Amino acid sequence: MELNSNNKETISRRKVLPFIGVSLLIPFFGFPYNKEKAPISDKEKYQTLLKSDGTTVLVKESSLKSAKILKKNISNNSFLTWLGRNK
Repeated sequence: MELNSNNKETISRRKVLPFIGVSLLIPFFGFPYNKEKAPISDKEKYQTLLKSDGTTVLVKESSLKSAKILKKNISNNSFLTWLGRNK
């Protein structure tokens, strides 16, 4: 019986294990996530407000000072009605 040997190197567990170990360490060497929402300068200050659909919005304080106030000091029930979340 003659064995057909082409000297093919098989991949053993010992050769694969370092690749698995390095791939598990990659997240620790990751890049920092520096995504800014909006560039805010020191001159302009922003305030976070709530919209009627429940999302938040950044608004300049200068535009808030010039805004017209419809109702001041509303109750929680009327606020929930305005949001559309009635009981």
